[in-house]
Amino acid sequence: MIFEQLFDTKSSTYTYIISSGKGREALIIDPVIENTDEYIKVLKSLGLKLVKVIDTHIHADHITGLNELSKRTKCSKIMGEQSKSEVLDIRVKDNEKIKIENIELTSIHTPGHTDCSYSFLMNDRVFTGDILLINATGRTDFQNGSSHDAYDSLFNKLLKLPEKTLVYPAHDYNGKKYSTIENEKKNNPRLQVSSKEEYAKIMDNLNLANPKMMDIAVPANIKGFTLNQVN
Repeated sequence: MIFEQLFDTKSSTYTYIISSGKGREALIIDPVIENTDEYIKVLKSLGLKLVKVIDTHIHADHITGLNELSKRTKCSKIMGEQSKSEVLDIRVKDNEKIKIENIELTSIHTPGHTDCSYSFLMNDRVFTGDILLINATGRTDFQNGSSHDAYDSLFNKLLKLPEKTLVYPAHDYNGKKYSTIENEKKNNPRLQVSSKEEYAKIMDNLNLANPKMMDIAVPANIKGFTLNQVN
């Protein structure tokens, strides 16, 4: 299997390129528009054909490369059915399968960070977007986020996965590349709570500033901007 984890330093975003092997079909999760050339270069170097691109949710801290990649490669654009994106080809529901050659992802609706947040389970790993980070969890104070929904997504869905499941988030701000469900259960400070109300109290009192790109990124991601619209 080909598994490439790429990092955008400006927004601390992780992008994932996945394929069953050289010369095969590929998919990309959470691309950043400024890095489109880099993704295309990786695809070409491995002889991969990009057929699907997925965003875990409408991002507020960067403009997605979803539509730009589709424009260049004719790949299908995928998000959860709750997404407000106007350029999607496929809208998945909870527990749907996304397949390319010898690769299968299962969608998990994990609202809380946003109402359209999805995680994607692939064998021994789960791509959690912003709902579950490494030793943290995604904020819940905009885009119809909900601390109560986040609690349900975390404790009733993601944390019930096998403990050895690898956790690959959409962001990390401390240089960590992955974690495990077991590690997050034991060491994530926001998960050491005994009730939904206790979790909500933590999340509802973070008092974080809005992402710097939010007023630009959210509308651009809904409209599906391409590079000529950004530059």
